Amino acid sequence: MLYVVSTPIGNLGDITLRALEVLKSVDVIAAEDTRHSGMLLKRFEIKKPLLSYHEHNEAMRAAQLVERLAAGEEVALLTDAGTPALSDPGTRLIRECIKRRLSFTIIPGPSSILAALVGSGFSTEKFCFRGFLPIKGGQRKRELLAAVNREETTIFFESPYRLTKTLAACIEIMPDRQLCVARELTKKFEEFRRGIASELLAHYQTHPPKGEIVLMISGL
Repeated sequence: MLYVVSTPIGNLGDITLRALEVLKSVDVIAAEDTRHSGMLLKRFEIKKPLLSYHEHNEAMRAAQLVERLAAGEEVALLTDAGTPALSDPGTRLIRECIKRRLSFTIIPGPSSILAALVGSGFSTEKFCFRGFLPIKGGQRKRELLAAVNREETTIFFESPYRLTKTLAACIEIMPDRQLCVARELTKKFEEFRRGIASELLAHYQTHPPKGEIVLMISGL
């Protein structure tokens, strides 16, 4: 059995009892960053073999893990935070399991997408998650132009190093649209900051953002 395990997005206390049971029972844990996941396992006194599973070795490691699953081993797949395969490695291994008819299950848990959406106060009836905004300015602008025309709330991941550039682009594309920046979710300095792009840009120019960021654009 492959267990796709969701892990805390910040506060380690958010890990589920089921996730802990799985991590204690498997034969091997495949982790996006073994050092990061190693700290999580140490916190809960879990000692299991760790294998790296990230975007640069995903093809090779997926093939290896599928053979181990076929031989009857139990494998847990972790990402640094949240659920594997959502803007993180994992999809290839899941598809290989489907192809080989090997059993797998998803262990749900914390989600920065849902936490940010609910905390924004924007409509939750329908939403569109678009992953990380593109690095290149032209592609980023196309994503923002598409977002401004949606009826539903649009959700992006963004880097703290590019947030001010994105907000500057929003001033041009959607000057009056309500936005929300959710930052450091579940951590000590958790922040939900709402307003139009010019207000948010003014704030983050004087208070450079740090940590993980989710940017939400309200719908029409």
